[in-house]
Amino acid sequence: MARDPARTGGGRRAGQSRGGAAPRPRAPRAAAASAERLQKMLARAGLASRREAEAWIRAGRLTINGQVAALGARVAPGDQVRLDGRLVRAHAAVAGARAFVCHRSPGDPLRTAALPADEPAAESPRAALIERLPRRAGRRFIPVSPMPRVDGGLELVTSDGELAMRLQRAVHALVSEFGVRVRGELSAGQLEGIRGGALDSGARLTIERCEAAGGEAANRWYTLGVRGASGKEVRQLFERQGALVSRVLRTQLGPVTLERSLARGRFRELTQEEVRALVPDYRATDAG
Repeated sequence: MARDPARTGGGRRAGQSRGGAAPRPRAPRAAAASAERLQKMLARAGLASRREAEAWIRAGRLTINGQVAALGARVAPGDQVRLDGRLVRAHAAVAGARAFVCHRSPGDPLRTAALPADEPAAESPRAALIERLPRRAGRRFIPVSPMPRVDGGLELVTSDGELAMRLQRAVHALVSEFGVRVRGELSAGQLEGIRGGALDSGARLTIERCEAAGGEAANRWYTLGVRGASGKEVRQLFERQGALVSRVLRTQLGPVTLERSLARGRFRELTQEEVRALVPDYRATDAG
């Protein structure tokens, strides 16, 4: 009785193709699996937002292993990335990345503006709010949906570029609360117009509530709950109705509230619970 050639070794050898040719060698997958886009790596390292990183790539300021990087380039562990000739050291994880809620006074800058080379600096200027935050070498803080400088209140900043990007997307769906100070009391018609949510661009904000919140002398405060609005849009919303706005303060951003115990110019670190409430699908390992 003839034996099965597959069992006796007379058939194809394991791994041999039907045509008898040896199988093609497979490229190692480990490096490819761990490679990531250059702009994502820079954001994860807290060195820039993705948009800023893309601008650096377009300007030819970044190289990978000595070659000028192009948009879409990917980097793997062991690759040398340089910005303007200086080696970029990516952090292996975001365990050291931090996020803060800050109470910024109206008029105070988040960052210290760069002065022209021929303009002398003011004597002993007070450090801007972001410059007073605790930082790690190589990281910088990125503000999330910052208020206009003339206004203030609650500000969110983080040294995790990936988290900053996700927060920036999330704020468009979050309900924020603002305190708006105007001169004089608003009429019923003005309040109705504000609740309509119309902006100069033709876009329309989703207003949750708008109600009087007291005042002193000629000034009156109004509390506005609105979904996905910036401080600039809130000011515009009131001014479209003829209100003389003197101040806009953000007091709440989604689940994060500006507590009375947090004095102006002070800050505190966001808890992990607050971060998860802001971005439910975010995990520290996402960017690592």
